[in-house]
Amino acid sequence: MVMRRKAALSLLWILTALTLHLVIVASEYFKPFNVTYDHRALIIAGKRRILISAGIHYPRATPEMWPQLIARSKEGGADVIETYTFWNGHEPVRGQYNFEGRYDIVKFAKLVGSHGLYLFLRIGPYACAEWNFGGFPVWLRDIPGIEFRTDNAPFKEEMERFVKKIVDLMMAESLFSWQGGPIILLQIENEYGNIESSFGPNGKKYMKWAAEMAVGLGAGVPWVMCKQADAPEYIIDTCNAYYCDGFRPNSEKKPKIWTENWDGWFANWGERLPRRPTEDIAFAIARFFQRGGSLQNYYMYFGGTNFGRTAGGPTQITSYDYDAPLDEYGLLRQPKWGHLKDLHAAIKLCEPALVAADSPQYIKLGPKQEAHVYHGTPHNNGQYLSLNESLCAAFIANIDEHESATVKFYGQEYALPPWSVSILPDCRNTAFNTAKVGAQTSIKTVGFDSVSVGNNSLFPQLRIKSKLGSISQSWMTLKEPLGVWGDKNFTSKGILEHLNVTKDQSDYLWYLTRIYISDDDISFWEENDVSPTIDIDSMRDFVRIFVNGQLAGSMKGKWIKVVQPVKLVQGYNDILLLSETVGLQNYGALLEKDGAGFKGQLKLTGCRNGDINLTTSSWTYQAGLKGEFLNVYDVNSTERAGWTELPNDAIPSVFSWYRTKFDAPGGTDPVALDFSSMGKGQAWVNGNHIGRYWTLVAPKNGCGRTCDYRGAYNSDKCRTNCGELTQAWYHIPRSWLKTSNNVLVIFEETDKTPFEISITTRSTETICAQVSEKHYPPLHMWSHSEFDGKLSLMDKTPEMHLQCDEGHTIFSIEFASYGNPKGSCQKFSQGKCHAANSLSIVSQACKGRNSCTIGISNAVFGDPCRHVVKNLAVQAKCSPPPDLCTSASV
Repeated sequence: MVMRRKAALSLLWILTALTLHLVIVASEYFKPFNVTYDHRALIIAGKRRILISAGIHYPRATPEMWPQLIARSKEGGADVIETYTFWNGHEPVRGQYNFEGRYDIVKFAKLVGSHGLYLFLRIGPYACAEWNFGGFPVWLRDIPGIEFRTDNAPFKEEMERFVKKIVDLMMAESLFSWQGGPIILLQIENEYGNIESSFGPNGKKYMKWAAEMAVGLGAGVPWVMCKQADAPEYIIDTCNAYYCDGFRPNSEKKPKIWTENWDGWFANWGERLPRRPTEDIAFAIARFFQRGGSLQNYYMYFGGTNFGRTAGGPTQITSYDYDAPLDEYGLLRQPKWGHLKDLHAAIKLCEPALVAADSPQYIKLGPKQEAHVYHGTPHNNGQYLSLNESLCAAFIANIDEHESATVKFYGQEYALPPWSVSILPDCRNTAFNTAKVGAQTSIKTVGFDSVSVGNNSLFPQLRIKSKLGSISQSWMTLKEPLGVWGDKNFTSKGILEHLNVTKDQSDYLWYLTRIYISDDDISFWEENDVSPTIDIDSMRDFVRIFVNGQLAGSMKGKWIKVVQPVKLVQGYNDILLLSETVGLQNYGALLEKDGAGFKGQLKLTGCRNGDINLTTSSWTYQAGLKGEFLNVYDVNSTERAGWTELPNDAIPSVFSWYRTKFDAPGGTDPVALDFSSMGKGQAWVNGNHIGRYWTLVAPKNGCGRTCDYRGAYNSDKCRTNCGELTQAWYHIPRSWLKTSNNVLVIFEETDKTPFEISITTRSTETICAQVSEKHYPPLHMWSHSEFDGKLSLMDKTPEMHLQCDEGHTIFSIEFASYGNPKGSCQKFSQGKCHAANSLSIVSQACKGRNSCTIGISNAVFGDPCRHVVKNLAVQAKCSPPPDLCTSASV
């Protein structure tokens, strides 16, 4: 076990050294090149390009994760990495900049370049992105006279200063294309066209100013504005949507760019989780390029995690998984990743014809069937003068949502499933159909249990989690005082706005006042069998109401009315309100006016002599928690904070801090904490803020048994997780962990104890695939001739590819049948036609390997039944991590 850990540490040092090397050589990867554009595409180093872009937000991962995320994006077929910049992360205090750790944008950009990829940098600086306050620093709202995103001098001054800071930084590091760097495209503002009308004429003025300001910074690459139909002629207007094939830029001189292809969606606490079918995403992308698209960017290719308090609002969850091709932990989401990789490869086969043709030939093939044909002719800029005019690529679409269709195209028949596009790189052979998924399906596990697994070499139970909260475990606790706790509290007449007090340095703001209740009021309530209520006209995001130190009730919502019955006693009563933010508003006009906390009147109703107006009362304010002030989550601060041992039979109480130590799970698989036994709070590991947790359950209805990919997608289609927690697992990046003695600190707001918290690894457990002998030929069997650019197809034999996560091997083949197997993953069964040697052939090809490839033909398996189209179906298990015996312990 010690040797394995030493080996893992050695590997970590090697990877760190490699990362540093990549950063050093990044600027040397490209020779300087210019980027321009015409009506068809971006022109990079004098050549039109068809580009696939992968959205990765650098602060939603750790720097140690970046190289693998970028590499997996490239392996998946990306040419470009896209990211926003995050103003509030880079300038948390006005004039004080942060470009370190997860905000080291220079390191990220150099890593992109070192992998041979381009970078699309969306400076904004408004991002939205389901990020706290849309990326704006909260100090911005305190500047006198400021109004966000309009023709307002204070705002424009601050915005220009930050945008210039980023452009100058990139230029100083030689990161623009003309300097030999990876940056080929920039964005100013973000989806401003959605709200421009809210500002009247000043909106139009601001938009034009932003465009002129950006171009005036001399970055030397094109700028875009997304969802900005009135963008100036020197700015490319682009599309953000689920489908952008019908989008047209506002000038014939601009290319068709899709800045945000929403391949999933975000979620709020207490909601179902959105999923977007793989076939539909592929259909949308194929249609985009079929109808003249030039650059498509996945929002997101990797979503990641809203660490700390970066999640947007109101009430967006800590996970930003987004149902992306790379999941929150950086693992491949299959079949989405694999199917889209095949799509990208097919599009790349078409690229010479796509860029050589100024526009496609349109052919109507049926009532809902059509083809777009790109005939390759030399372009007048000389970029493809060596190519023969016979270059040809075609996309054939069936946009019928229900019925398959067979069409004739260039003398051949093509069968098209509903809601699908077939891609023909040579106008003859189909290389890919968006509805026919040949990529494997991967089913993830949430961890391995060392005891039960060790007792059975066949690993029958791979879903059992490794428990942290065992009897032998020691937890410490620290009580958080309710209300006023420090010397920085103050008293003011009236209700103050939440953010004006906290400056968003904490989620929490205490409001304390005292009221006198007479005997007459008590008698009035007893005689009429009624209770007084505390009424708040409007509140967001969460409020807890305490009376005389006891919790009376709580409520969550966005600017909702609160009516809370309370129990009062004769004499003086302390009314304590806790206002909590759960992510600041990140979208819409007038963000600076949205605020947080309470609005309108606050009163005590039901008194004998009428309501008592608490709005004008004197209130004592305390921002934040004492534990936050003491930094009890910091590894160097926890010992002196006054922790006491938490007995196993401790009586649960609200507002408590808990602390323990644990060993990291063995291996290199991603790690997560299970907080399903807790209530609401925040968590830190070794001083790193994992984020908020909240165990809200999604509604039981609204999730279908199946998800039909056919037809237009929206975020309410194909919801999952009904009746379950919106989020139970919380990512701990491996780089935040030590081998042992990791410190976990949590702040719990409700009466929950931490004994059931568990830690686990995540990896792919089961892999399945089913491919027909009539499936399209492997994309690597296509090649372009060096002489005339023509495509040739070397082999038409379909193949099945299976792969486990890195560090794992195919442990066993649970099912294999070449013939006409039935069912789907985890439900396969043999049909009447079955090759008896199926299991042995697949086992020999795959067992003990991380990945394998199997040809699908009678030549491999023999012919078990003549005149029947055969399929190969396989289900396999991936091995547990090598360090299985060193699961998490305390």
